[in-house]
Amino acid sequence: MACACTSTSSYSLTSRSYMLLVLLLLGLNSRICHGLGSFGFDIHHRFSDPVKQILGFEGLPEKGSVEYYVAMTHRDSIIRGRHLAASNNQSPAPLTFANGNDTINGFDFLYYANVSVGTPSVSYLVALDTGSRLFWLPCDCNNSTCETSLQTPSGQVLLNFNIYSPNASSTSNKVSCNSSIFCDPNQCTSANSDCAYSVAYYSNMSTSGILVEDVLHLITDDDQSKVVDAPITLGCGKNETGAFLNGFAPNGLLGLDLDNISVPSTIARKGLGPNSFSMCFGSDGTGRINFGDNGTSEQKETSFTVEPSNPNYNISITQINVGVNVSEMEFSAFFDSGTSFTHLTDPTYTFISETFNSQVTEKRNLSNSQIPFEYCYDLSANQSSPMIPIILTMKGGEQYYLTNPTTEASSTKGGYCLAILKSPDINLIGQNFMTGYRIIFNRDKMILGWKPSNCELIQLFLYIEFQNASQFFLLLLNSL
Repeated sequence: MACACTSTSSYSLTSRSYMLLVLLLLGLNSRICHGLGSFGFDIHHRFSDPVKQILGFEGLPEKGSVEYYVAMTHRDSIIRGRHLAASNNQSPAPLTFANGNDTINGFDFLYYANVSVGTPSVSYLVALDTGSRLFWLPCDCNNSTCETSLQTPSGQVLLNFNIYSPNASSTSNKVSCNSSIFCDPNQCTSANSDCAYSVAYYSNMSTSGILVEDVLHLITDDDQSKVVDAPITLGCGKNETGAFLNGFAPNGLLGLDLDNISVPSTIARKGLGPNSFSMCFGSDGTGRINFGDNGTSEQKETSFTVEPSNPNYNISITQINVGVNVSEMEFSAFFDSGTSFTHLTDPTYTFISETFNSQVTEKRNLSNSQIPFEYCYDLSANQSSPMIPIILTMKGGEQYYLTNPTTEASSTKGGYCLAILKSPDINLIGQNFMTGYRIIFNRDKMILGWKPSNCELIQLFLYIEFQNASQFFLLLLNSL
């Protein structure tokens, strides 16, 4: 049974070559589909091996290096600042960090999906974020108000991004001020005025423009592969600021939180599928998101503990096992797809890290203070990182086994680190703790579900540049 993804259209053509976007799924996946009303996209990280092979390595720190972890944790610090501001019901305050604001031009360190919007359909590479509500695209803008291309640090243009325009889509309609509570009241001179919006994220990042209605093109994940045009509300982002102009979500952002304006809510409200979605993060930087996925009866579950002022995917943890040691401690944490590594406050952080350290036989490495992780260890040539199980017991009694709580660190002589960061204020379960699972965000039942998964092993061909289209099709035919 074939599981199809969204149809795509080509990206902008340069004067010298065609930039073609190809997302090709081979027959290596697990063929798990979830019936009518489930729609899937492949997701990919800038550090995934397939993407690096196509877009190159220039400007990217080596995976496992000090520079790699500094860059990843720098972005995590920005994300943590957003959640802290939200939990305190405050507008995000500007943040500065010791390592500066350098980012890799284009893609940064988020996960992305290729989505198709409008009529005729146009493709966009949007960042996925469970901590944001609005789906927005760069719209009717230029290189001074939005990111228009993906470039290497040396200035080479790898890809010209598509820029959304309501006037170019026959299915686009503007939203009036009397149609959405998301409109900025200060810019609504009358009930029929265009619905202007402005969203401030964190670290001086923002998007502003007007809300519009259009269609998101989906294909059902079943043997019928039925095409579905989902009516959605999105932000026509005419002005971006901060890191949005320097590679952070350069081609738009798809918010996945519990707000009614988010895409999962809209799909459910239009009767196109359940109000639920799943995400899977593979160890190779690829994965999948499925809208309308309720999971299976075999999955484990725990309830969300949502606060009205901060509608995020918070869960409660009641017990932690680290090897042979057990501690009863209750705390809440937010499952955040936008955070690379897990951040924990004390006493949780200290219990896990010190208990793990007490059971490790390898020599602890204290020589490199630039590594953001506190507990790193050396390995000899014939050693592998230890298998010390860490288990989180969720409220309700179900256990969540961490598939790999450590990460390699090439700067520690082939060693490894316990991939947990100490947080002074908020608990975030990051992508590293979600790896190896299909995570179900069931918003109808307000539960988080999880089940082991290999993310349907995907072979990805992304952004291949050819001199003409015939070369591309010849290569595609030869690969089948």
